[in-house]
Amino acid sequence: MSQFDSNKDYYGVLGIDKDATQPEIDRQYKREAAKHHPDRGGNEERMKTLNEAYGVLKDTTLRNSYDATRRRPYTAPSFVPVTNPTARDVGVLGHCLSAFLCLIAGVFLLLLVRFQWMWFLWPIGILALLVLGFGVMLARSAMVAVDASLPVTNRIKGHTRLQEAAFWMVIVSGGYGLYVVMTL
Repeated sequence: MSQFDSNKDYYGVLGIDKDATQPEIDRQYKREAAKHHPDRGGNEERMKTLNEAYGVLKDTTLRNSYDATRRRPYTAPSFVPVTNPTARDVGVLGHCLSAFLCLIAGVFLLLLVRFQWMWFLWPIGILALLVLGFGVMLARSAMVAVDASLPVTNRIKGHTRLQEAAFWMVIVSGGYGLYVVMTL
């Protein structure tokens, strides 16, 4: 083959790197030809492009002239990773479940220290209070997520101050109830 198209990416057609050695080119061509050969149910056009790419890349002088004349595709200056979805995307059930589990774990740890008379394990009591505080923050986040998921026609949706007041009354009364249980 004496002619080649410098606009085509023969390395991409074969699925190899630009710095591939001749045995790697041969091996990859055989793999692709076995997959795409028309006698094995493959595509005839795909096989033609494989043959064209292999014809250019197997000859070292033709490969060198191809590399010298082909246009370089634009490559981004740096790699930008795809980010994961944020925590807000876990849904209403995820918010409620995480808040519930965090509050249950905090109450369990606090009651464990209190009723097992393990006062020498005071760091667990501090951890329990921190977990309860985090659970309250998660519960407020769950309340906001529930409010956002309500339809516009719902009567409660527009009353965020009322929701906040009810939420903090539940938190304060629950904290007082926990205090009463802890002082028994």
